[in-house]
Amino acid sequence: MDDHTAVATKRGEKYGGLSRTERASERRARIVASAVHLFGTREYESITVAEVCTGAKVSKRYFYEHFHDREDLIVQVHRETNEWLLTGVVRSAPEHPASIEELLRPALRTLVRMLRDQPERARVIYINAPRMETRRRGVLRHDAEFLAHVLRRVSTGPEDQVRYGRTLLALVAGISEVIIDWITNGMDDPPDLLADHLTGIALALLNN
Repeated sequence: MDDHTAVATKRGEKYGGLSRTERASERRARIVASAVHLFGTREYESITVAEVCTGAKVSKRYFYEHFHDREDLIVQVHRETNEWLLTGVVRSAPEHPASIEELLRPALRTLVRMLRDQPERARVIYINAPRMETRRRGVLRHDAEFLAHVLRRVSTGPEDQVRYGRTLLALVAGISEVIIDWITNGMDDPPDLLADHLTGIALALLNN
């Protein structure tokens, strides 16, 4: 250990080979993982900050370094989990599709399979966090804008952009409700069957 490293370690900047920033990031990741598990298996109202900290093996002091309270935690966890889902969906969508169906079918299959493979994250995205109504409306609008961006791979959309935007918002909201029903019923339907149904709903709206 050189003199600089020794001094840094003595100051607390290095511990276990990690800098202070790296340790904080690692603690935050554990808090988020604990929150996903709890919010993905239980009702939001029944979960306490203390339980999240116990699952993450951190003290409350470290929790409050990253989050103001339980609501701030679920908002941030929901945003990050939703971005995880959208990133996977957009990666699966072909860059140069020949039709809307060729674009949407693989994207929706990926969406459903990701949710099926990560049921706790699925509940965070669609069951627990959306109960905060203002947050839910903002997420639906964000997802509708995301869908509009993806659809530009195959079409610029109609001239009436106001109607088009409302159609996309209705589509995203409808898909969300179908997925919520699927999750609450134990994800019994095969993922590809559900994805085919969602594709049919999307095509019926977008081709009208």
